[in-house]
Amino acid sequence: MILINAENVIMGRLASFAAKKALEGEEVTIVNAEKVVITGTKEIVMKKLKVRLGLVGKGNPEKGPKFSRMPDRILRRSVRGMLPHKKSKGREAYTQVHAYIGIPAEFEGKKFEKIPGKEESRKNVELGTICKLLGAKW
Repeated sequence: MILINAENVIMGRLASFAAKKALEGEEVTIVNAEKVVITGTKEIVMKKLKVRLGLVGKGNPEKGPKFSRMPDRILRRSVRGMLPHKKSKGREAYTQVHAYIGIPAEFEGKKFEKIPGKEESRKNVELGTICKLLGAKW
C-alpha cells in the first residue's frame, strides 16, 4: 500500500503517478486532496471547471452527466482519466485508488511517499480553494 501526501503537489503529476502504481497492482491512498495544486491562474481554472459543471444531457437534464464539486472526488476522477477505465484491468486498478480530505486517523503518524518531478510554479491554485468557490462544503 502506498500512502501519498498531496500537499503542494501538482495534480496531473500526482494522478499519473497514482495511476501507474494502481496498474502495477498496488493500493494507492492519497490524503490532503484539498491541498493539491493545479497550475494556472484561478480565473482560468475556474472557467474550465464551470464549463464542465454546466454540461447537461439533451434528453433529460436530471439524469446527467453529473460532476462532483468535492476535491477528493475531483482528484480521483483525474486519476481515472489516466487509466484505461473502459477495460477490466483499468476498472480493477481504479478500485484500488482512494482519496481523502485531510488525514484520517488511521493514517496519522505513518510515512508518506514523495512524488518525483515536483516543480515550483508561480501561477497555481489549490484544489480546495476552487472547490469552495464552486460550492463544495466539507
